Amino acid sequence: MNVKRMISGVAGLAIGLGVLVLGGPQASAATNFELPFPCGQTWSGQTRTNHSPQLAIDLNRSADEGDAVVASAAGKVSKVRNEGSTSYGRWIEIDHGSGWTTRYAHLSAQRVSVGQSVSQGQTIGNVGNTGGSTGAHLHFEQLLNGSPQKIKFSGTTILYYGTQNYKSKNKCDGGGGTTNPYTPEEACGDGYKVIDGANVTGARVSLLYNASNGYNCVVTIKTTKLGTASDVGAFLEVQGEARTTDRDEYGYYAGPVKKKAPGKCVKWGGMVGTSSYTSAFEHCG
Repeated sequence: MNVKRMISGVAGLAIGLGVLVLGGPQASAATNFELPFPCGQTWSGQTRTNHSPQLAIDLNRSADEGDAVVASAAGKVSKVRNEGSTSYGRWIEIDHGSGWTTRYAHLSAQRVSVGQSVSQGQTIGNVGNTGGSTGAHLHFEQLLNGSPQKIKFSGTTILYYGTQNYKSKNKCDGGGGTTNPYTPEEACGDGYKVIDGANVTGARVSLLYNASNGYNCVVTIKTTKLGTASDVGAFLEVQGEARTTDRDEYGYYAGPVKKKAPGKCVKWGGMVGTSSYTSAFEHCG
């Protein structure tokens, strides 16, 4: 159930579903919730009347297990819990002040602790399939005084009820600083290690491998125009198969593009605008 830019057939996805704060959570954060994914990424969100709670949203794209989840707004981590194979599975709650909280559920990993202050856009965990879930996705909620509210991204209420694509504006204000806050390993997810890389103008393209599942992953991490959406892409091609490319206006990185290539060679690369890198077929087997 991981279809990129998603998926009309995810009714079976189950329940549950950044940012340095000075002096504690910002009360104004409630008016500035953003999609809980890095700048420029497009995710498909589904709402449905039989969801629990009904106003929650399930967010999904292809091969999304392990993708970075970021704080929707600035705040302080109030809960980091693990329900095992039921309900939300691994989940996080962030307190944004003035009674507002957000919840992020079915995570594969939790990267913050209770009491920690986080900034909007800061990585807090990774997309997973834990708890009462039938496919990797993020279950997300916005609550006021503990009661679920209709979700807003960038001040606009999401679609109820149905499926719609949403493009992240989280930390797309050009204020990303001079160092990319995301690493190739963080973008690809748990278990991936860099095995090759190449520079293009304005970015570093990396090829990673996960020995536990046999998947390759390619991601292009920007080194300039951080936080500003600009043309960037990453691709991966298994010899004898069609190339898969992720290219769009992204604030921090393109990808991850993941493929399994047992006994085969791979061609990989990436681009920023007109600057690009393409490998030969290599890393065979």
